[in-house]
Amino acid sequence: MSANASCLPERQAMRPAARLTLAWPLPAVAAWTSAWALQILLGHAGLGPRTAALLACLLPLVFLPGTDSRMRQVCLLLGYPVMLLGGLLAGLLPAWVWLLPLGLLLLLYPRAAWRDAPLYPTPAAAFDELARQLPLPPDARILDAGCGLGDGLRALKRAYPLARLEGIEASRPLSWIARLRCRGARIERGDLWAADWRGIDLVYLFQRPESMPEALAKAQAELAPGAWLLSLAFPLPGQRADLRMPAGGHTLYAYRAPFRPASVRPQTRGLQRPPEGG
Repeated sequence: MSANASCLPERQAMRPAARLTLAWPLPAVAAWTSAWALQILLGHAGLGPRTAALLACLLPLVFLPGTDSRMRQVCLLLGYPVMLLGGLLAGLLPAWVWLLPLGLLLLLYPRAAWRDAPLYPTPAAAFDELARQLPLPPDARILDAGCGLGDGLRALKRAYPLARLEGIEASRPLSWIARLRCRGARIERGDLWAADWRGIDLVYLFQRPESMPEALAKAQAELAPGAWLLSLAFPLPGQRADLRMPAGGHTLYAYRAPFRPASVRPQTRGLQRPPEGG
């Protein structure tokens, strides 16, 4: 038996246990259901309603390790208190009032956009160091795919002031606001996954982990050799980033087409410094 084979059980024993994660929104549903059940049990045990409700609102803290983003953690923690508040107001307001938030939600997020990331602005200074690490021609075409309120476009404008900025957003109200905030950028209302990425020099995404396999397939099919895909916070699955750098409290991943699997050793590809990490 080889030395490597003899060390295999020891290496396996040293591996940390895999953390159990649930697909969203299952952690939230489990947290809110458990909080509701706990409040009922504490009430039957003789605890006052306010104390029981307070303890139930703390229970979702247990489910935080099963979530993969700060926005989802906020939703998980605030969901049950909001439900309690809604229950208190239910008898004070007419029934039709509860249709207003639903109508506003559908207006901001049409059904076709439900698979995309929720509104989460790009930090204003996220790309201030990007142009030094990833230089582009002055007239480069840059697309913010899913531009929301335009925060990503404004941050890209700071990094590449001479670039031709474009944005696409499924929500009509958000696209209107983005046009007002990003003068000079061409912003269209539409589906970022149906838009044509051919001819774009750099595509920027701030999506969610579940969207990254689809982003990879689309970029591989449509981006020309030498074009870039930027992803804030979430890497492309199975691909080696040409550049990784901190950006507004997140990690920015940059991939140059044609992409390389993570198992391929890095090569010099015109960057000013070698890629960090793996």
